[in-house]
Amino acid sequence: MIIGIPAEIKNNEFRVGMTPGGVAEFVAHGHHVLVEKGAGEGSSFADERFAAAGAEMVDTPGEVFARAEMIIKVKEPQANEIEMLRPGQILYTFLHLAPDLPQTEGLVASGAVCIAYETVELPNRFLPLLAPMSEVAGRMAAQVGAAYLQRPNGGRGVLMGGVAGVLPANVLVLGAGVVGFNAAYVAKGMGAHVTVVDVNIDRLRYIEDVWGNTIRTLYSNRHNIEDMIHDADLVIGAVLLPGAKTPWLVTRDMLSMMKKGAVVVDVSVDQGGCIETTHPTTHADPTFVVDDVLHYGVANMPGAVPVTSTKALTNATLRYGLAIADKGWKRAVLDDPALAKGVNALEGAITYKPVAEAHGLVYTPLEEIIGYPSV
Repeated sequence: MIIGIPAEIKNNEFRVGMTPGGVAEFVAHGHHVLVEKGAGEGSSFADERFAAAGAEMVDTPGEVFARAEMIIKVKEPQANEIEMLRPGQILYTFLHLAPDLPQTEGLVASGAVCIAYETVELPNRFLPLLAPMSEVAGRMAAQVGAAYLQRPNGGRGVLMGGVAGVLPANVLVLGAGVVGFNAAYVAKGMGAHVTVVDVNIDRLRYIEDVWGNTIRTLYSNRHNIEDMIHDADLVIGAVLLPGAKTPWLVTRDMLSMMKKGAVVVDVSVDQGGCIETTHPTTHADPTFVVDDVLHYGVANMPGAVPVTSTKALTNATLRYGLAIADKGWKRAVLDDPALAKGVNALEGAITYKPVAEAHGLVYTPLEEIIGYPSV
């Protein structure tokens, strides 16, 4: 199969869809890999390293899209990239379609086979391709929050760990999944006073098993969140419903309860956000203020640490990418129910139910197209 790796063009996105090591694995399996020149520079992977791994370096994204049978990316395709997709071509990347109707409609119209990293799901509900970026984003959320709590950056002027005789920052983490766990881990390491809320009692028990009473846990409901938000210096949104739009846990009216200069970092913003007043921002213009609360809503946080992120992402995506290339997408999906859940759009149909429901569009079960049990 011909594999294409274009340069990422989303604002300040420095990751690349595959490391040179990943390219070498595809080449060893007998596949031909096209890499757009300069695609790896942001992740400190020079063209020479891709070429040494066996890739063919090409000049333009147009050539990558025109020749490749499978496109491997990091972020969702931008409008001009969607226009270059063709029926039957495989797109393997993060998509986050639930809050993005234009992209959904564009991918459906393209007729491409669109496989989303974030909805590949194991029987235990673990999301193996989303997890590494969730780890990165969660750890970054605490670091970013600490930076924006500084007064020159617009925050209250609170030091995360405090000092002798002065209390540390109060950090409220909404969600105890991979993002929330890692955000709590780093915030705790900084010395903050951390509370994690979730509706999954087993996840809260796990956090207590790991950290004892050094991190507080609380069941997530409106009353408890309202109680906690009064004292929060930093709120980290870490809620995820796989493939679906994120519900609002902090509403606009709750925002008025927060301290002036408090900071919100909504990691779930790429799925719509769990804080009503957040919206996607970019690394070039990352923050905005609503009701005296500083909001950070960068939708591709891991793009700021591309060396770490690209390596971690390739570690996770390589196995499934090789299966698609070695077997063809249909055989790979039939053989692996987890990968089947990654198919969001196929032959002009939406095949992932939460995406269809988010936009009020027609859902076509994957089994109706390829005979696989409904996902």
